Order: sequence, then C-alpha cells, then structure tokens
Amino acid sequence: MKIKVYSQDGKAKGEQEFKLRDDFKDVSPQVIHDAVTAYRAAQRSGSANTKTVAEVAGSGKKPWRQKGTGRARAGLVRSPIWRKGGVVFGPRPRDYSKDIPKQVKKLAFEQALSSRLQNGDVVVVETLDVKSPKTKEFVDLLRGLKVEGKALLIHDAPSENLRRASRNIAWLKSSPANEVNTYLILNCDKIVLTRSALEQLAARNASKEGQS
Repeated sequence: MKIKVYSQDGKAKGEQEFKLRDDFKDVSPQVIHDAVTAYRAAQRSGSANTKTVAEVAGSGKKPWRQKGTGRARAGLVRSPIWRKGGVVFGPRPRDYSKDIPKQVKKLAFEQALSSRLQNGDVVVVETLDVKSPKTKEFVDLLRGLKVEGKALLIHDAPSENLRRASRNIAWLKSSPANEVNTYLILNCDKIVLTRSALEQLAARNASKEGQS
C-alpha cells in the first residue's frame, strides 16, 4: 500500500510504501477486543484495601471476663462486629491485568493500524518540528495538516521544542513508535506520524513480536 507523505505546511512530498496484510477478513474481531481489554485492565491500580482483624489497631486482650457480667461474650475489641473492628471478606489489593498471547497482540495491532491507514485517518509528515516550544505554533501546524478532533502523535525522536509544544494540548496524545499500542491507535480521530516513525511501525509489523 502506498501512503502519501506531506511536508509540515501540508504540501505533498511523495509516497511511502507500507506493507499490509490482506487476510484480515479471516481474522476474528475478538483479537482487537482482547487486546484493548487487556490494555485497559492493566491501567487499573487495584488499590482498594480493607484491614482484617489481624491488621486493625487495638489490643488483643479480652475486654471482660467470659461469664458473670451480664454482657455478651467478647474476645477482642478488633472483632468484625465491633465498631472500628476488622472487615470480613473486604476488598484487597489485586492485579487486574490479563495475559494474552503475543501473536494475538501483534495481530490486533496490525489489524487496527491497517484499518486506520485504509480509512485515510493517518497523516504522514516528512519531518515534524517547530522553531519554538510555543503550543500555539504547533496547533497551527496541525490545523494546516487538517488534523481535527482527538489526535495521536507518533514520533521516533522528538526535539525538545516539539515535546514541550505538544504536551499541553488536551486533545493530542503523544507516543513513541516503538511503544504505541492497539488501544492508542483506535482511541483517536486522526493519527499524525513522521516518515521515520512509519518505518519503525513497518519494522514492528515485520517482526515476530508486537505490542497490544
């Protein structure tokens, strides 16, 4: 597949060849669902926690003698039925991450990237840089490339000016080409990347392993 390459000012600079699989019709959409689910599950902190009887503060001494007081039997003040006592079967820190095969991750990434390229949602720029770290200058550059809505910037080695100019744009998310995943590819309206970043993505597609 040939992809058009533009300059920073939106003028056509040529085309870049990008190899795509053509057998995605035989691939179940479940692979993308699994990859996205695994990514989102890994973002969960799993930090909900309650203290058991062994963890709450309090003495282990028996509050009063077993018989003769007229009160109910009690063994310790940390009892779950007492105020400020331990919690029975409460939430504990857990790992929400899900494991999926590397082949499924790679296939999902290839399928997601292929669909975005074929739909014309990807803008490839020869080079991407700004003279100053001003956010407005970079926003004007993106508008000149007709990038609107939620966007993803894929780069290889951004300059300091580009990094600072793009970090404060609420509707733009940035990711290195070797770390971008299926979820980021799908969770945007437009994708902007440099020619060198596209070459890195092509190398990832050609490798045996991929990322979700």
